[in-house]
Amino acid sequence: MWTGIVGGPRCDAAWWVRAGTAVVGRLLLAVATIAVVVGPGVMAPGVAHAQDEEAAAEEEAAPEGESMLVFYYNALGLKYVIVFLALSFGLVAMLVMCFLQLRKSVLMPPGLSQAFEAHLEAKEYQQAYELAKNDDSYLGQVLAAGMGKLQAGYGAAVEALQAEEGEQAMKLEHKISYVSLIGALAPMFGLLGTVDGMVASFMIIAKSSTAPKPNELAIGISQALITTLIGLWLAIPAIACFALFKNWLQKFNGDIDTEAMRLMARFQNVGKK
Repeated sequence: MWTGIVGGPRCDAAWWVRAGTAVVGRLLLAVATIAVVVGPGVMAPGVAHAQDEEAAAEEEAAPEGESMLVFYYNALGLKYVIVFLALSFGLVAMLVMCFLQLRKSVLMPPGLSQAFEAHLEAKEYQQAYELAKNDDSYLGQVLAAGMGKLQAGYGAAVEALQAEEGEQAMKLEHKISYVSLIGALAPMFGLLGTVDGMVASFMIIAKSSTAPKPNELAIGISQALITTLIGLWLAIPAIACFALFKNWLQKFNGDIDTEAMRLMARFQNVGKK
């Protein structure tokens, strides 16, 4: 009585029984798979509800996501925050001051050289001396020192000029040395914070009768790592800028010495008979 389907062979009742059994088996297998994937929320509503409540309670108990700045503050502690803030502000202030002062236009103003030479050409030596003396630049003070000793001869004037160069260079070296000092102190405070944090973590382990929780140890470990990190953040630019400033200063010392000797060269015959 049954005919083939879509050109298929003739099917009897036994074939339909076997096909139905296979379909039911596959449906049961699919249901079991879904139950395993979805989890107890489908198979055991009561257990799933309890787990949901527990997860919600943990989320409420956990702190909200804090910013990186707050994380660093909590990890460092107040004393290290004060130390690194002081070093940071000091470093920024010294860098700004050095960048403003270690410039050719500040150390040897071109207008000073031109005006000084113009006075010398006009044989206005007193005006040239007053011009250099009233100028606070590196070159101005050097020229004033040399002009002040011209009465004792050219040799004495050159010695006074070079002595003033050494004094002016030393003043600038003292200023840039503070950048190097911060570059040396920052990693030392970082190392101190590292030791301090590790000691705090080991003290927790020593005082605990059971295995301490990871979050208890993380406080000291985070302090140990972050103090070192911030110390290096401060030290690397400080050391790099100090080397840069020192090279600039050496170059400016040579340029100012050359310019000062050029301007004073017209007095070479002073004191000679």
